[in-house]
Order: sequence, then structure tokens, then C-alpha cells
Amino acid sequence: MNFSDTLHKNPVFAIVAREAELLGVQAYVIGGFVRDLILQRPSKDIDVVCIGSGIALAEAVGRTLKTKVSVFPNFGTAMLRAASDEDRDGGADWEVEFVGARKESYRSDSRKPIVEDGTLEDDQNRRDFTINAMGISLNAGNFGELIDPFDGLKDLKRKIIRTPLDPDITFSDDPLRMMRAIRFAAQLNFDIEPDTFDAIVRMNERISIVSRERITDELNKIVLASTPSYGFKLLYHAGLLDRIFPELVALKGVETIEGKGHKDNFYHTLQVLDNIANRTDQSATLRDNELWLRWAALLHDIAKPATKRFDAKVGWTFHGHEDMGARWVPGIFRTMKLPLNEHMRFVQKLVRLHLRPIALTKEQITDSALRRLLVDAGNDLDGLMALCRADITSKNYEKVQKHLRNFDRVERKLHDLEERDKLRNFQPVITGELIMEAFNIPPSKEVGEIKTIIREAILDGMVKNELEAAFPLLVEEGNKRGMNVVKKLSELTLSPAITEDEKPV
Repeated sequence: MNFSDTLHKNPVFAIVAREAELLGVQAYVIGGFVRDLILQRPSKDIDVVCIGSGIALAEAVGRTLKTKVSVFPNFGTAMLRAASDEDRDGGADWEVEFVGARKESYRSDSRKPIVEDGTLEDDQNRRDFTINAMGISLNAGNFGELIDPFDGLKDLKRKIIRTPLDPDITFSDDPLRMMRAIRFAAQLNFDIEPDTFDAIVRMNERISIVSRERITDELNKIVLASTPSYGFKLLYHAGLLDRIFPELVALKGVETIEGKGHKDNFYHTLQVLDNIANRTDQSATLRDNELWLRWAALLHDIAKPATKRFDAKVGWTFHGHEDMGARWVPGIFRTMKLPLNEHMRFVQKLVRLHLRPIALTKEQITDSALRRLLVDAGNDLDGLMALCRADITSKNYEKVQKHLRNFDRVERKLHDLEERDKLRNFQPVITGELIMEAFNIPPSKEVGEIKTIIREAILDGMVKNELEAAFPLLVEEGNKRGMNVVKKLSELTLSPAITEDEKPV
């Protein structure tokens, strides 16, 4: 099989080939780019292996392209970015990494290899899977020719993940490859060859020497797969999931007492994750939060095992699992080396609130309840509603459709209320600072009580969120506590956040 016509469509390959010839070294495209080229998947990452110095070849190509070359001497690699013909005016489009062919050996207690210069055969031998060990020649004598010593092309056609060498050696050398095998299976919807999978089962304890950051990077790619449950089921059956995410494994199983059982929350969670992945709403906000919306799906019921109780009258209950789960989110993110920033807070909020919209579909909806949901969800309401829709996993089609229609009704009411009251970024116009200034008092329990009463009155629709409307309630609640205002409304120093132009509606 020859890909010369395809390679000629991207001038960077001809440039690499010419510079390699001038340097007197052989060069090959190898790995994921070759795999994706055959699968007709888009790929902008090009790995070039040369029999010689990859850094010298990269620098020569960089001079020709007049582009910066980033050199990593400790790893013997270099990288540059190049624009394709279609994107010459739009900036960097291709990322090309260069490395000299090498062979590797490993110690039993480390995944950091001892590296030596090697041949193309050595380099292909060290690759993780047959589908990633294929190369394409960039040399004049056989430009574009596929070099496939391990029948990777055949495995692509069979949709098989298989190691090029003995899988026990492959996974012992670099245990992260066990995660990568499952990640590729999930991304490509491939099977893992039986001997390869059995080796993962045998070797799963070796994952303990891999850094949490590397594990989580692979886990996130599984989370973002088109059917992520497939990857998680493989992780579970391989014995890896219990080692890297025991909280999720704890959800598995069904307990029955007096003939009453509960759903298997492990498989329910994976179904919710798939539902999130397969949803049709792709707003810009949700696209930006896609990974974290999926993490919210993974964690929404994470505390059910800790809150599970049996009641003879109603059966199994999980009261408070949403609040406990939300409290667990920072710890799980910390362990996983996930960011402890707004992404974590987004997941935490959705875990805490995921039952609220469901409850609204089962009762007479009041404006007060809707206001509270709008205020508490804020700008994350769309993500919350997507999670709640995904949380409907009944096998009864009519039941699912009924719940979805109820959600439609709730969302229409939320939209109407939001249009009228503008509550997504709600802040009560009466602040603690304003209460203290009005009564000339220091911070105290009474300040918090008055602030809460006014907030609840606004959300109940009893008082408008305006200074003139809310100030009399402030005075009334202060008088009940034996306090008198020392400043009238007109005498108060208003916070810059509560100017007339920015005053909440």
C-alpha cells in the first residue's frame, strides 16, 4: 500500500523528505497519524522518526519553513508547527514532532526507560499497539510506502487492539499502555484482542507506578469517547477501575431485602454518562463544559452507597446523597489531579442540585420553587437540565417520554420566569454591608438573619428586588430585634454593585 499521492497533498512531507536526504538520514511518518490516515479520521499531529538525530532534522525543516522549533534535548525530540496550504494565512495548523529511532529497556520498578539509538525495527518494536506501529516511508526510493511489520493494517480492518510484542512485556515496560488500550478501544469502538486483555487483567497492579496525572489524562479521553460506558466497563472487568476510581466501583451491585431491590447504580451511572454523550443539545456553553458535564454525570450518584438505607415501608432510600456527593467532589478531584477551580465547582453544583428539577416535575410547580432553582443554578442551569434529562434511564419508553415532557414543561416555566425576573445572576439588593450601615451595627447573627428573611421574601415574590421595596422590610425586621435605623435610605452609601444602572430587576 502506497500513500504518496496523499502525502503530496501536504507540502510538509516533501520538505521533511528533502531535508532528510540532504542530511543523509532516513525518515518515516509513524504512529497515530498513519492509523488515522487509514481510518480517514482527521489528524493534525505528525510524528516523524529518523534514523539519526531527530533534533537536527527538525531544525533543518524549521529553517526551510521559517518557523520556530522547540527542542527537548533530555528526550531527544523536537517539535514545530506548520500551516497547511488551506491555512497559510490562519496560523499554525499541523504539529510535527521529530525523534531519532530508539530502542528502550525498563527496570521493574519504573516506567522511565533506558533509551539507546536504534533502527526503525527497534522503534516499531517499542510501540504500544500494532495499529500505532505502522510507518510510511519519506525516503526517495520508496516514498509513501506503508511499513507494517506487525499486521497493523489487518488489525485495523478487524477492529482489534493488539500489542506488537508479548503483551506481558509491553504492559510491564509501560503500564500506562493498559489504560491506552482501553482508551483506544473506547475511542475507535474496537475490541481488545483476548491475549492482550488477559495480560491487562494479570498486570493491572502495575498501574500503581504510573503518575495520577497520566492516568487521569487517559481517563478523561475515555470520558469524552462517543460511548464512554464501553471504556468504563473494560476498565472494570480488567480490574483497573477499582485501582484508579474505587468510589465508582462501590456503586456496583444490587441488594435485596424482603423482595425489594434497588437499581445497580454503577450501570445506571454509565447509562447517564452515555445519555449525556448522545444528547442533541450542543450549545456553545455546554460544548465548552463538555468534559465537566460528563464528570458531573459520573459523580451525580457517587454517595449513594454511603447513604443507602432500607425502610420496610418504602424500600431502599438514598436520602442526602446529593449533598454528600457534592461534599465529596473536591476530594475526588484532588485525588484525580483534576483542576480545583471553576470546573470543579461546576461539577459540585450539578451534583448538589441534580434532584431539584426532578422534584419539580412531580408536584405542583410554584414560582417560588422555580425562582430558587434559577438562583441556585445560575448560569449553569442548562448543564443541570441536561444532566437531569440524562438521569432518566428507565427501560419503559412511555415512562421516559412522560418524564421528558414534564421537563419540557418545567423548562418553559423557567424560561418565562427568567425572562420576567432576570434571576440567573440574582443578588439580593439588600446586602449585609447595607444592613450594618442602616443600623450602625457590627457583623452579627442578626445581620445574617435579616439578610436571609429579605432574600426569601424576594424569592417568594412578596417583595421586589429593589431598594425602595425591600428597605421597609429591613426596618421592620430590625425593629423586631430592638434595633432602630440611624440612616434613611436616601442617606445610605450604596455599594458600586447596586447603582441605579446596575440594580437587579
